[in-house]
Amino acid sequence: MYYGFDIGGTKIEVGVFDADWRPVWQKRVATPRDDYGQLLTTLKQLTEEADTVDGSLGSIGIGVPGLYERKAGALFTANLPSAMGRPLHQDLTRLLQREIRISNDANCFALSEAHHPDFRLCPVIFGLILGTGVGGGLIVNGRPVNGANGITGEFGHTRLPVDAWDILGAELCQAPCGCGRKGCVENYISGRGFEWLYQHDYAQPLPATAIIQRYYAGDKQAQSHVERYIRLLAACLGSLLTLLDPSVLVLGGGLSNFDAIYSLLPRYLPDFLLPTACLPSLEKARYGDAGGVRGAALLNLLEF
Repeated sequence: MYYGFDIGGTKIEVGVFDADWRPVWQKRVATPRDDYGQLLTTLKQLTEEADTVDGSLGSIGIGVPGLYERKAGALFTANLPSAMGRPLHQDLTRLLQREIRISNDANCFALSEAHHPDFRLCPVIFGLILGTGVGGGLIVNGRPVNGANGITGEFGHTRLPVDAWDILGAELCQAPCGCGRKGCVENYISGRGFEWLYQHDYAQPLPATAIIQRYYAGDKQAQSHVERYIRLLAACLGSLLTLLDPSVLVLGGGLSNFDAIYSLLPRYLPDFLLPTACLPSLEKARYGDAGGVRGAALLNLLEF
């Protein structure tokens, strides 16, 4: 059996998959955000429950909301204070007495999508999460690319390009980011950024769901906002797609459910790509919320 753990800032989800990658058991519990000892205990208890599914000791893969520093053996994870700077991999390996695979949650999302039958033959896939933040994972020939520092794919913490500032206007401030810098694309193209830009323009705080409802109802302000957001997203993606040249761009996260993105984004992307470039196939995540757990489990198939 293969176990996948998706550790988030509010919940931990575990899924058990058989040899044919069919899900056979899953469970969600609250994340111990501020108690590292309790976090370890929770993961141990969930593993022991998973072991009872067929009485065997399954292989474990874990997706974490942050960066696993391989050299230092510690986590950098602002959304999970209890594990910040902690040697989670080492401690769990000792506690559970079995090999643990661990990676960034966006890598797990992208890995899960890359192993969908629709995409399995695609050589280069980029998975982009447009949620509360912005995450990304690069898959080449079925394997995640981590890079020397484990930060490959961290698109959300690149800075806004010049074209984006032309769209936003010079009067808009460079919003501070949780990484310690200003002007990161995460603050503008995430679900949170989608809402912030609407409030900035129209002095009305609304959740993304309400803005989208107004868009479909024909509200002029919402339609103008969505058009500018899509142009901004295209401007930000231009350099990324030129650098990586993926054949597939898979979207996940809350905003990926906004279907207008899939019709509008291809209209604007060519303005920010080389004239010879063909657009990648723009796809909605096939596995939805289950992708993180499945991708974490799939880490067990990789050679590290």
